[in-house]
Amino acid sequence: MRLLLSALLGCAVGASLNAQITVRASTMLDGKGGVRRNVRLTIEGSKIVRVDADSKGLVSYDLTGLTLMPGWIDTHVHVNGHFNKDGRADNRGESPAEFALRTEGTLWDTLQAGFTTVRSVGANSDKEPRDLIADGILPGPRILTSLATFNEHSGTPEQIREKVRERVAQGADVIKLFATASSRDGGAQTMSDAQIEAACSEAKALGRPAAVHAHASGGAKPAVLSGCTSIEHGTFLTDEVLDLMAQHGVYLDPNLSNVPNYINHKQAFLGLGNYTEQGFVEMAKDLPIRFQLIQRAMARKVMIVFGTDAVAGLPGHNAEEFIMRVQDAKQPPMDAIISATSRAAESIGLGTKIGAIAPGMEADLVATEGNPIDDITSVRKVIFVMKGGKVYKNAAR
Repeated sequence: MRLLLSALLGCAVGASLNAQITVRASTMLDGKGGVRRNVRLTIEGSKIVRVDADSKGLVSYDLTGLTLMPGWIDTHVHVNGHFNKDGRADNRGESPAEFALRTEGTLWDTLQAGFTTVRSVGANSDKEPRDLIADGILPGPRILTSLATFNEHSGTPEQIREKVRERVAQGADVIKLFATASSRDGGAQTMSDAQIEAACSEAKALGRPAAVHAHASGGAKPAVLSGCTSIEHGTFLTDEVLDLMAQHGVYLDPNLSNVPNYINHKQAFLGLGNYTEQGFVEMAKDLPIRFQLIQRAMARKVMIVFGTDAVAGLPGHNAEEFIMRVQDAKQPPMDAIISATSRAAESIGLGTKIGAIAPGMEADLVATEGNPIDDITSVRKVIFVMKGGKVYKNAAR
């Protein structure tokens, strides 16, 4: 029976945050491709201060037999995605209190699954949970948010530039734009090249990543050439665009696990927006195409990051993305782990803070029963979760 720390206990742990904490692990993946055996971490406040060979003395947390990694990062979620009381993926009609509590439930499930940081792309309602979690009021993963999104209806290029500046002034951590239609509608380019260039270049000038929803090369290519940071989905990208992404250092976030999530919860989505019967037929075609996309991207040295496009049904199951990438798309297990740790951190602008186990980094840690490098399904067996030096899960073994 798993013994989970409650939110209240999490606050109690926070009260002694300045105390030194030590953690022992049999195997440590450092988030950058390194593997160490029998290590002892020393943590002060929210930071890792030392990583030593294990001295076999007393420790605060003994994770002998487990595999320790940096806390995982999901670079593409929608934190307000949840099912309503009728089991539908529709929050219209919910009271503010119900909406907030159901959102907090998805965030707690995500943290318990080992994800200590997420990037939500995005809604204005993300701001309150982001700030409350950052202030230690609510338990949950660290949140970065776009606050809103841009599309072909967002105005002229100059109007878009002005709106990007407004979003950043309001506290947006990332700029999100929809450059193409969804794969359910064919993925054709929707924003003009000039609109895309305005959003991407203005975000870059203001020091914010630009995450671009683009299923096809039309939309993706101008985004890459305009200084965007990542292409989200990328289902129908050509080799030419993948080569450009590698040349320009643009990240690819292919999102596999959202497809089976939609199909498994078809009745919860059917009839909402473009979630039609034909839309589900089109979406079911995506997975083999995205498997090949990942293989083509790896062959061209494109930097692939971990993201799920988590909507209702996926929070708490984000780690299924690892399994699909390794078993179906043939991504090497270590590269899959790096894609959710140091590479993901770099892509969201936090590479010097999170994503690796090293002195000076935030003490974001996850430990699994079994080693995902040997058996990727070990990511389903999360035993221990720490974020910023606070323990949020320490399950009985």
